[in-house]
Amino acid sequence: MVSLIAQPQQRDVQVIPIGSDTTALRGRSLKRIKFEIEYALQHGTTANSYLVRGSNAAALFDPPGETFTPLFLEALQARFSLASIDYLILGHVNPNRAQTLEALLVLAPHLQIICSSPAERSLRELLHELPQMPQIRAVRSDEILDLGGGHCLKFITAPTPRWPDGLITFDPLTRILYTDKFFGAHLCTDQVFDEGMASFEPDLRYYFDCLMAPHAKQVSQILERVLPLGATTYATGHGPLSRYNLNELTNRYRHWIQEQISRTTSVAVLYASAYGSTATLAQAIAQGITRTGTAVEMLNCEFATPEEIREAVEKSAGFLIGSPTLGGHAPTPIQTALGIVLATAQKSQLAGVFGSFGWSGEAIDLLEDKLQDAGFSFGFATLRVKFKPTETILKTCEEAGTDFAQALRKTRKAKQGRKPATDTEQAVGRITNGLHVITANRDGVRSAMLASWVAQATFSPPGFTIAVAKERAVGSLLYPGDLFVLNALEEGKHIGLMKHFLKPFGPGEERFEGIQTQTADNGAPILCDALSYLECRVTQMMECGDHWLVYCVATAGKVFNEKGKTAVHYRASGSHY
Repeated sequence: MVSLIAQPQQRDVQVIPIGSDTTALRGRSLKRIKFEIEYALQHGTTANSYLVRGSNAAALFDPPGETFTPLFLEALQARFSLASIDYLILGHVNPNRAQTLEALLVLAPHLQIICSSPAERSLRELLHELPQMPQIRAVRSDEILDLGGGHCLKFITAPTPRWPDGLITFDPLTRILYTDKFFGAHLCTDQVFDEGMASFEPDLRYYFDCLMAPHAKQVSQILERVLPLGATTYATGHGPLSRYNLNELTNRYRHWIQEQISRTTSVAVLYASAYGSTATLAQAIAQGITRTGTAVEMLNCEFATPEEIREAVEKSAGFLIGSPTLGGHAPTPIQTALGIVLATAQKSQLAGVFGSFGWSGEAIDLLEDKLQDAGFSFGFATLRVKFKPTETILKTCEEAGTDFAQALRKTRKAKQGRKPATDTEQAVGRITNGLHVITANRDGVRSAMLASWVAQATFSPPGFTIAVAKERAVGSLLYPGDLFVLNALEEGKHIGLMKHFLKPFGPGEERFEGIQTQTADNGAPILCDALSYLECRVTQMMECGDHWLVYCVATAGKVFNEKGKTAVHYRASGSHY
């Protein structure tokens, strides 16, 4: 298992050499920085910056966001003279970085910023209050910046819908590839590099699913451009740097990308975002869809071409449109996208609408009304979020995405019809399982699931496995390190609880209404009418076809009725529950 850094302070900056004339400055946070879905595993994160010093000039990569501004500037100035740094290279532009950038440029106004063309436009808006606009150089793919001493930095533009201004940099002397958002993970550990990658592979996969899977096509194209460079180290924007498992991680990305591209059912998520909140909602919804094994193609309508939007809608089984409200209207890119959707989509395609707003939500109402008038069915109730989304709202959005994908799957199965069970499926169905209810609570977000695929796996420690279907909403609360309660249902008293937790719950709907519970020491609900309960911690998980196999260790438990028996679930076929 990966151990969190054991230090009194919750945040610090780790400074360490990683190559010839090359230093990493890693802002480390034990706790999640933002309430965004990509940080939901709550294993902390690092904001990685890098300094490369050539014989003629020096370049600083990707200073962190405002969370680390004072700590970062203190660590940087304690070891290096700002006057000796000539360039500031940005892999992408984020408003959260404004405070650090402004502070740096006040201290070192001579710094020349190197970025992509889309990033240049964003920077001029972001830094317009500075007394003097800094020098900004927009670079294209294959341009070179010679720092001297062999450090001839090569730039590769890496646009995706999420980061249209993406820029990757390669140093042929050290063979370090500065990957920005690629190959990272939100994880804070003692180690700088990726020793023991297997222990944090779920974090890598979760990061990929959140940030890369919805843009699999573009990510694949970018990888094919950077892999021939022959890098031996990935200097990531977040989490451990990849050096010891670089080839394995690369192959993982290729495999995960291929999984996304080869999926037969896809959902187009179209959005625009004024201040980032609608984009955050889009990401949470996309994560819920991706969890079910359904492909997602996210398109930022501010940068996507009409042809890209049309193609995404045409090949999708369903589509979602998200919009902010600006001056009582939807922004022009969303109005254009809506026109394309109405002209392109089939009425059989499932639709959905979401958006964030400040004082009014007319744009969301417009989208909903236009799609309803056109005869589209909705996969979930329209999501209207005022101001920035909270943890609970993001979980609701994730569940909405899951429900949307489930609705698509049900429609497809209804068209195909259920096939008679084969002999093998009938034989598999004879494997008996006890009935349980999994209950979880993370930061006030409570969820539950009726579970029958539960089996003891180890004596010491007392451990067991649970098979969780990918489309189950509670699955997002069952990653390594998460806590939950396993409630065993009692034979003769299980019908009520079974029926209750078999009901379909809407996104964000309270799962325990009318159910008597008490709270376990780990914070999860205990069902008072259960036969017994176990307080558990997830330690490992493995992807197995259409399910996740979760290995858990019991830390405490109690039997309420010593003479009771666990209710058993009997099935006629192994092809369904």
